[in-house]
Amino acid sequence: MPANPKHLTKSTWQQFAKISSGLLGGYIISSLFHMSLALWLPYSKEVLITAIYTHYIVWCGLLIVPFLFKNGWKAWALYAAVIVLVYVIYYFGNQYNSFV
Repeated sequence: MPANPKHLTKSTWQQFAKISSGLLGGYIISSLFHMSLALWLPYSKEVLITAIYTHYIVWCGLLIVPFLFKNGWKAWALYAAVIVLVYVIYYFGNQYNSFV
């Protein structure tokens, strides 16, 4: 059964923003999240082993989120803010581990 056309995004730029934020932004967030977990948790080897599976699951979840937004650029703004936040957590974890 096809989707109702009134619910579909008409603008190609909005479609591009949603798809690119889901693919690229979701992948970056998922990668940084798992790298941060490996730095902050004491069992980094086990985190990296299970990250093979959980990375894909988290990425699939983050791939769906931008399609819940009306505006794809707001999804990019949200993902950019989350990327900066998770990168700061990763950066401070890396600095903390270099002093220890």
